[in-house]
Amino acid sequence: MARALTLLALPCAGASAAMYLRWRQALPDWVTLRPVELPGRGTRLDEPFATRFDQLVAQLAGELADEFQRPYVLLGHSMGAQLAYGLSRHQLSVGGPMPLAMFVLGSPAPSMPDPRRFQPCDRASLIADMREQGGTPEAVFAHPELLEMSLTTLAADYTICDSIHFAAPLRLPLPVHVLAGRQDGISAERMHAWQRETGGTFTLDWFDGGHFFFQDQTAPVMACLNRLLAHCRHAPHLTQPA
Repeated sequence: MARALTLLALPCAGASAAMYLRWRQALPDWVTLRPVELPGRGTRLDEPFATRFDQLVAQLAGELADEFQRPYVLLGHSMGAQLAYGLSRHQLSVGGPMPLAMFVLGSPAPSMPDPRRFQPCDRASLIADMREQGGTPEAVFAHPELLEMSLTTLAADYTICDSIHFAAPLRLPLPVHVLAGRQDGISAERMHAWQRETGGTFTLDWFDGGHFFFQDQTAPVMACLNRLLAHCRHAPHLTQPA
């Protein structure tokens, strides 16, 4: 039976939940967009940053417990994709309600991480990374206070990413849909490796653009996302691990 879905969207390193807000107007009315705010930014600016990936996953799982009781999907970009994967593994390990699907944007599979990404580094290197990856408005670089705030958040998130460690690939009982930018620099092999993480359907869609391809290719990305969400809408609600 078709039903409403909640789309829990996890931000990339250095970003807040606001990065997804403009998606609301492009999603069908049966999808409720719920951008997930992480500690230390946006509406949670007064909270300390998380320092370890596994602790952040456990914290988010507790905060999202009510959301997990309704049909939902997880989506994340870059670091957010790793968080979505971590949350899916967490739900499987505790026997909790599973997402109907996981959407991965701009992130290599956990079994084939890119050692060049998310390495704790100095201020100059962080700025260079921000410019190379794109997605940061030029106004941020021109505003010292905004720049320092962005650098502080990015450095904290790189520390979280440096603590990511997963055991052997785990075939999650849910579809995994990967969206990637052709000019992002992540190899096709690393993107295809997400197939090892699912016992269900796997899809991989490529779009022109770099790491933030979905900003430049909003219309085709949202069309793809809406098509895949429509399939999720008719899927069984996975209340227990398969």
